[in-house]
Amino acid sequence: MQLYNKLSAKERAELIEKAGKERLTVSFYKYHQIGNPTIFRNFLFVLWNEQDVLGRIYVANEGINAQLSVPADNFVNFKEKLDEVSFLENVRLNIAVEQDNKSFLKLKVKVRDKIVADGLEDDTFDVTDIGTHVKAERFNELIEDPNTVLVDMRNHYESEIGHFKNAVTPDVDTFRDSLDLIEEQLKDHKEDKNLVMYCTGGIRCEKASAYYKHKGFKKVFQMEGGIINYVRQVNEEGLENKFLGKNFVFDERRAERISDDIISNCHQCGEASDVHVNCLNEGCHLLFIQCSSCSEKMNTCCSDECKEIASLPFEERKALRKGKAAGNKIFKKGRSEVLKFKK
Repeated sequence: MQLYNKLSAKERAELIEKAGKERLTVSFYKYHQIGNPTIFRNFLFVLWNEQDVLGRIYVANEGINAQLSVPADNFVNFKEKLDEVSFLENVRLNIAVEQDNKSFLKLKVKVRDKIVADGLEDDTFDVTDIGTHVKAERFNELIEDPNTVLVDMRNHYESEIGHFKNAVTPDVDTFRDSLDLIEEQLKDHKEDKNLVMYCTGGIRCEKASAYYKHKGFKKVFQMEGGIINYVRQVNEEGLENKFLGKNFVFDERRAERISDDIISNCHQCGEASDVHVNCLNEGCHLLFIQCSSCSEKMNTCCSDECKEIASLPFEERKALRKGKAAGNKIFKKGRSEVLKFKK
Protein backbone atom coordinates (compact mmCIF):
# COMPACT_ATOMS: atom_id res chain seq x y z
CA MET A 1 0.00 0.00 0.00
CA GLN A 2 1.44 3.35 -1.07
CA LEU A 3 1.44 5.84 1.80
CA TYR A 4 3.88 8.43 0.51
CA ASN A 5 4.41 10.48 -2.62
CA LYS A 6 6.80 8.79 -5.08
CA LEU A 7 7.00 11.33 -7.90
CA SER A 8 9.11 14.48 -7.98
CA ALA A 9 7.52 17.86 -8.58
CA LYS A 10 9.03 17.91 -12.07
CA GLU A 11 7.63 14.47 -12.93
CA ARG A 12 4.20 15.45 -11.63
CA ALA A 13 4.21 18.71 -13.60
CA GLU A 14 4.97 16.77 -16.78
CA LEU A 15 2.09 14.37 -16.09
CA ILE A 16 -0.31 17.26 -15.51
CA GLU A 17 0.71 18.86 -18.80
CA LYS A 18 0.37 15.57 -20.65
CA ALA A 19 -3.10 14.93 -19.17
CA GLY A 20 -4.28 18.32 -20.39
CA LYS A 21 -7.12 18.44 -17.84
CA GLU A 22 -8.26 21.34 -15.70
CA ARG A 23 -7.67 21.19 -11.95
CA LEU A 24 -9.29 23.12 -9.11
CA THR A 25 -7.42 24.59 -6.15
CA VAL A 26 -9.52 23.92 -3.06
CA SER A 27 -9.03 24.45 0.67
CA PHE A 28 -10.92 23.53 3.81
CA TYR A 29 -10.41 23.06 7.53
CA LYS A 30 -12.32 21.54 10.42
CA TYR A 31 -11.66 21.59 14.14
CA HIS A 32 -12.65 18.17 15.49
CA GLN A 33 -11.22 15.77 18.04
CA ILE A 34 -9.39 13.05 16.10
CA GLY A 35 -8.43 10.07 18.25
CA ASN A 36 -5.65 8.66 16.06
CA PRO A 37 -4.30 11.23 13.58
CA THR A 38 -1.82 8.76 12.04
CA ILE A 39 -4.55 6.28 11.03
CA PHE A 40 -6.67 9.13 9.65
CA ARG A 41 -3.63 10.50 7.82
CA ASN A 42 -2.99 7.16 6.11
CA PHE A 43 -6.65 6.81 5.18
CA LEU A 44 -6.64 10.24 3.52
CA PHE A 45 -3.43 9.59 1.62
CA VAL A 46 -4.72 6.33 0.12
CA LEU A 47 -8.09 7.91 -0.73
CA TRP A 48 -6.71 11.03 -2.35
CA ASN A 49 -3.80 9.35 -4.07
CA GLU A 50 -6.33 7.14 -5.91
CA GLN A 51 -8.26 10.28 -6.93
CA ASP A 52 -5.15 12.08 -8.26
CA VAL A 53 -5.56 14.75 -5.57
CA LEU A 54 -2.45 16.76 -4.72
CA GLY A 55 -1.79 19.23 -1.93
CA ARG A 56 -0.57 20.00 1.55
CA ILE A 57 -2.64 18.58 4.41
CA TYR A 58 -2.07 18.77 8.16
CA VAL A 59 -3.83 16.37 10.53
CA ALA A 60 -3.74 16.66 14.34
CA ASN A 61 -5.77 15.70 17.37
CA GLU A 62 -7.58 19.03 17.01
CA GLY A 63 -8.66 18.53 13.38
CA ILE A 64 -7.58 18.94 9.75
CA ASN A 65 -6.27 21.77 7.57
CA ALA A 66 -6.16 21.00 3.84
CA GLN A 67 -5.06 22.84 0.72
CA LEU A 68 -5.59 20.76 -2.39
CA SER A 69 -5.46 20.52 -6.16
CA VAL A 70 -8.33 18.35 -7.44
CA PRO A 71 -9.01 17.23 -11.04
CA ALA A 72 -12.07 19.24 -12.09
CA ASP A 73 -13.74 16.24 -13.70
CA ASN A 74 -13.34 14.28 -10.45
CA PHE A 75 -14.57 17.00 -8.09
CA VAL A 76 -18.02 15.47 -7.54
CA ASN A 77 -16.50 12.12 -6.59
CA PHE A 78 -13.98 13.90 -4.34
CA LYS A 79 -16.83 15.71 -2.55
CA GLU A 80 -18.91 12.53 -2.19
CA LYS A 81 -16.02 10.65 -0.58
CA LEU A 82 -15.32 13.60 1.72
CA ASP A 83 -18.94 13.63 2.85
CA GLU A 84 -18.61 9.98 3.87
CA VAL A 85 -16.29 11.12 6.67
CA SER A 86 -18.87 11.98 9.33
CA PHE A 87 -17.28 15.16 10.72
CA LEU A 88 -16.43 16.44 7.21
CA GLU A 89 -19.90 16.05 5.74
CA ASN A 90 -20.85 19.33 4.02
CA VAL A 91 -17.67 21.01 5.21
CA ARG A 92 -17.22 24.38 3.48
CA LEU A 93 -14.87 24.07 0.50
CA ASN A 94 -13.12 27.27 -0.54
CA ILE A 95 -12.46 27.20 -4.28
CA ALA A 96 -9.65 29.53 -5.33
CA VAL A 97 -10.44 32.81 -7.09
CA GLU A 98 -7.67 32.21 -9.63
CA GLN A 99 -6.92 28.70 -10.83
CA ASP A 100 -3.58 27.13 -11.73
CA ASN A 101 -3.24 23.48 -12.73
CA LYS A 102 0.14 23.37 -10.98
CA SER A 103 -0.77 25.01 -7.67
CA PHE A 104 0.39 21.79 -5.96
CA LEU A 105 2.72 19.18 -7.40
CA LYS A 106 2.82 16.58 -4.61
CA LEU A 107 0.43 14.97 -2.16
CA LYS A 108 1.73 15.61 1.35
CA VAL A 109 -0.38 14.55 4.32
CA LYS A 110 1.42 15.24 7.58
CA VAL A 111 0.61 14.60 11.22
CA ARG A 112 1.24 17.67 13.36
CA ASP A 113 0.76 18.63 16.99
CA LYS A 114 -1.71 21.29 15.83
CA ILE A 115 -3.28 22.19 12.50
CA VAL A 116 -2.34 25.83 13.14
CA ALA A 117 0.88 26.50 15.02
CA ASP A 118 -0.18 28.92 17.77
CA GLY A 119 2.50 28.49 20.45
CA LEU A 120 -0.20 28.29 23.10
CA GLU A 121 0.24 26.10 26.14
CA ASP A 122 -3.15 27.10 27.50
CA ASP A 123 -5.46 24.08 27.26
CA THR A 124 -8.23 25.66 29.32
CA PHE A 125 -10.04 27.37 26.44
CA ASP A 126 -12.47 25.57 24.16
CA VAL A 127 -11.33 25.87 20.53
CA THR A 128 -14.90 25.20 19.38
CA ASP A 129 -16.35 28.13 21.39
CA ILE A 130 -15.82 30.51 18.50
CA GLY A 131 -16.87 34.03 17.61
CA THR A 132 -19.75 34.93 15.31
CA HIS A 133 -19.25 34.03 11.64
CA VAL A 134 -20.28 36.82 9.28
CA LYS A 135 -20.76 36.74 5.52
CA ALA A 136 -19.48 39.42 3.14
CA GLU A 137 -22.47 41.76 3.35
CA ARG A 138 -22.50 41.83 7.15
CA PHE A 139 -18.70 42.06 7.23
CA ASN A 140 -18.83 45.19 5.05
CA GLU A 141 -21.37 46.72 7.43
CA LEU A 142 -19.32 45.90 10.53
CA ILE A 143 -16.06 47.36 9.27
CA GLU A 144 -17.78 50.71 8.60
CA ASP A 145 -18.98 50.82 12.21
CA PRO A 146 -16.87 53.29 14.29
CA ASN A 147 -17.09 50.84 17.20
CA THR A 148 -15.29 48.15 15.21
CA VAL A 149 -11.61 47.26 15.32
CA LEU A 150 -10.71 45.28 12.20
CA VAL A 151 -7.69 42.99 12.61
CA ASP A 152 -5.75 41.13 9.92
CA MET A 153 -4.73 37.80 11.50
CA ARG A 154 -2.11 37.09 8.84
CA ASN A 155 1.63 37.74 8.79
CA HIS A 156 3.46 40.85 7.58
CA TYR A 157 4.41 39.46 4.17
CA GLU A 158 0.76 38.53 3.51
CA SER A 159 -0.87 41.82 4.51
CA GLU A 160 1.89 43.80 2.81
CA ILE A 161 0.55 43.02 -0.67
CA GLY A 162 -3.14 43.14 0.23
CA HIS A 163 -5.49 43.94 3.08
CA PHE A 164 -8.83 45.55 3.92
CA LYS A 165 -8.82 49.30 4.25
CA ASN A 166 -8.45 50.55 7.82
CA ALA A 167 -7.36 47.11 9.06
CA VAL A 168 -4.82 46.69 11.83
CA THR A 169 -1.98 44.71 10.21
CA PRO A 170 0.41 43.40 12.90
CA ASP A 171 4.08 43.37 11.88
CA VAL A 172 4.56 39.71 12.80
CA ASP A 173 6.27 36.69 11.27
CA THR A 174 3.89 34.03 12.58
CA PHE A 175 0.32 33.60 13.79
CA ARG A 176 1.54 32.83 17.30
CA ASP A 177 3.27 36.22 17.44
CA SER A 178 0.02 38.07 16.78
CA LEU A 179 -2.20 36.58 19.49
CA ASP A 180 -0.70 38.25 22.59
CA LEU A 181 0.23 41.39 20.65
CA ILE A 182 -3.37 42.03 19.60
CA GLU A 183 -4.72 41.27 23.06
CA GLU A 184 -2.34 43.79 24.59
CA GLN A 185 -3.23 46.48 22.05
CA LEU A 186 -6.97 46.02 22.56
CA LYS A 187 -7.08 45.17 26.28
CA ASP A 188 -9.04 48.34 27.11
CA HIS A 189 -11.78 47.54 24.60
CA LYS A 190 -12.78 43.98 25.51
CA GLU A 191 -16.37 44.98 26.18
CA ASP A 192 -17.12 48.11 24.14
CA LYS A 193 -15.59 47.35 20.71
CA ASN A 194 -16.44 44.85 17.98
CA LEU A 195 -13.37 42.72 17.40
CA VAL A 196 -13.65 41.70 13.73
CA MET A 197 -10.99 39.40 12.28
CA TYR A 198 -10.11 37.97 8.88
CA CYS A 199 -7.47 35.71 7.37
CA THR A 200 -6.94 33.75 4.15
CA GLY A 201 -9.43 30.91 4.52
CA GLY A 202 -10.76 31.30 8.05
CA ILE A 203 -8.74 28.77 10.05
CA ARG A 204 -6.56 31.23 11.96
CA CYS A 205 -9.54 33.44 12.82
CA GLU A 206 -11.43 30.39 14.04
CA LYS A 207 -8.82 29.64 16.67
CA ALA A 208 -8.16 33.30 17.45
CA SER A 209 -11.85 34.01 18.02
CA ALA A 210 -12.09 31.19 20.57
CA TYR A 211 -8.91 32.41 22.25
CA TYR A 212 -10.08 36.02 22.51
CA LYS A 213 -13.48 34.97 23.85
CA HIS A 214 -11.57 32.98 26.46
CA LYS A 215 -9.59 36.14 27.25
CA GLY A 216 -12.73 38.14 27.91
CA PHE A 217 -13.61 39.84 24.62
CA LYS A 218 -17.40 40.12 24.42
CA LYS A 219 -18.06 41.02 20.76
CA VAL A 220 -15.94 38.73 18.61
CA PHE A 221 -16.61 38.29 14.89
CA GLN A 222 -14.79 36.48 12.11
CA MET A 223 -15.16 36.54 8.36
CA GLU A 224 -16.72 33.25 7.29
CA GLY A 225 -14.42 31.36 4.95
CA GLY A 226 -11.79 34.08 4.95
CA ILE A 227 -10.77 36.34 2.07
CA ILE A 228 -11.26 33.55 -0.47
CA ASN A 229 -14.93 33.15 0.42
CA TYR A 230 -15.44 36.91 0.80
CA VAL A 231 -14.34 37.57 -2.78
CA ARG A 232 -16.61 34.83 -4.11
CA GLN A 233 -19.61 36.29 -2.26
CA VAL A 234 -18.79 39.83 -3.40
CA ASN A 235 -18.68 38.71 -7.03
CA GLU A 236 -21.83 36.59 -6.82
CA GLU A 237 -23.91 39.14 -4.91
CA GLY A 238 -22.65 42.33 -6.57
CA LEU A 239 -21.32 43.77 -3.31
CA GLU A 240 -18.63 46.41 -2.91
CA ASN A 241 -15.17 44.87 -2.64
CA LYS A 242 -13.33 46.48 0.24
CA PHE A 243 -10.15 44.43 -0.11
CA LEU A 244 -7.15 46.21 -1.64
CA GLY A 245 -4.49 44.40 -3.66
CA LYS A 246 -3.63 40.71 -3.65
CA ASN A 247 -4.48 37.80 -1.38
CA PHE A 248 -1.31 35.85 -0.48
CA VAL A 249 -1.74 32.07 -0.84
CA PHE A 250 0.51 29.22 0.25
CA ASP A 251 0.94 27.34 -3.01
CA GLU A 252 2.81 27.74 -6.28
CA ARG A 253 0.61 30.71 -7.30
CA ARG A 254 1.74 32.73 -4.24
CA ALA A 255 -1.14 35.21 -4.64
CA GLU A 256 -4.55 35.90 -6.14
CA ARG A 257 -5.33 39.36 -7.46
CA ILE A 258 -8.42 40.77 -5.77
CA SER A 259 -8.28 44.40 -6.87
CA ASP A 260 -6.13 46.41 -9.28
CA ASP A 261 -4.54 48.33 -6.40
CA ILE A 262 -0.79 47.79 -5.91
CA ILE A 263 -0.19 48.78 -2.30
CA SER A 264 3.35 47.42 -1.85
CA ASN A 265 6.73 48.13 -3.39
CA CYS A 266 9.72 46.28 -4.80
CA HIS A 267 12.08 45.49 -1.94
CA GLN A 268 15.09 46.28 -4.11
CA CYS A 269 14.27 49.52 -5.94
CA GLY A 270 11.15 50.84 -4.22
CA GLU A 271 8.93 50.90 -7.31
CA ALA A 272 5.31 49.77 -7.03
CA SER A 273 5.17 45.97 -7.15
CA ASP A 274 3.33 43.11 -5.45
CA VAL A 275 5.02 40.08 -7.01
CA HIS A 276 6.61 37.66 -4.54
CA VAL A 277 9.59 35.59 -5.68
CA ASN A 278 11.98 33.19 -4.00
CA CYS A 279 15.67 34.01 -4.36
CA LEU A 280 17.11 31.78 -7.08
CA ASN A 281 20.08 30.82 -4.91
CA GLU A 282 19.15 27.40 -3.44
CA GLY A 283 21.11 28.23 -0.30
CA CYS A 284 18.89 31.25 0.34
CA HIS A 285 15.41 31.04 -1.20
CA LEU A 286 14.38 34.20 0.67
CA LEU A 287 10.82 35.22 -0.19
CA PHE A 288 10.60 38.89 -1.15
CA ILE A 289 8.86 41.34 -3.48
CA GLN A 290 10.64 42.02 -6.76
CA CYS A 291 9.55 44.05 -9.79
CA SER A 292 10.14 42.77 -13.34
CA SER A 293 13.01 45.21 -13.91
CA CYS A 294 14.91 44.07 -10.81
CA SER A 295 14.09 40.45 -11.60
CA GLU A 296 15.84 40.78 -14.94
CA LYS A 297 18.72 42.79 -13.50
CA MET A 298 19.25 40.51 -10.48
CA ASN A 299 18.35 37.18 -12.11
CA THR A 300 15.56 36.72 -9.52
CA CYS A 301 18.07 36.96 -6.67
CA CYS A 302 17.88 39.03 -3.50
CA SER A 303 21.51 40.25 -3.53
CA ASP A 304 24.63 40.49 -5.67
CA GLU A 305 26.16 37.67 -3.61
CA CYS A 306 23.23 35.35 -4.32
CA LYS A 307 23.24 36.38 -7.98
CA GLU A 308 26.89 35.40 -8.24
CA ILE A 309 26.29 32.04 -6.55
CA ALA A 310 23.20 31.29 -8.68
CA SER A 311 25.24 31.79 -11.85
CA LEU A 312 27.69 29.02 -10.92
CA PRO A 313 27.40 25.48 -12.32
CA PHE A 314 25.18 23.15 -10.27
CA GLU A 315 28.03 21.10 -8.81
CA GLU A 316 29.83 24.23 -7.60
CA ARG A 317 26.63 25.53 -5.97
CA LYS A 318 26.15 22.15 -4.31
CA ALA A 319 29.74 22.15 -3.03
CA LEU A 320 29.26 25.60 -1.48
CA ARG A 321 26.32 24.32 0.55
CA LYS A 322 27.97 21.07 1.63
CA GLY A 323 28.61 20.80 5.37
CA LYS A 324 26.88 24.07 6.15
CA ALA A 325 23.87 24.57 8.34
CA ALA A 326 20.66 25.10 6.36
CA GLY A 327 20.83 28.54 4.82
CA ASN A 328 17.21 28.54 3.77
CA LYS A 329 15.60 31.84 4.78
CA ILE A 330 12.09 30.74 3.87
CA PHE A 331 10.89 31.30 7.44
CA LYS A 332 12.23 34.86 7.42
CA LYS A 333 9.99 35.94 4.57
CA GLY A 334 10.65 39.49 3.48
CA ARG A 335 13.15 40.20 6.26
CA SER A 336 16.79 40.66 5.30
CA GLU A 337 19.36 43.42 5.55
CA VAL A 338 19.81 43.23 1.77
CA LEU A 339 16.22 44.37 1.12
CA LYS A 340 16.68 48.13 1.22
CA PHE A 341 13.08 49.06 0.46
CA LYS A 342 11.26 46.64 2.71
CA LYS A 343 8.81 48.79 4.67
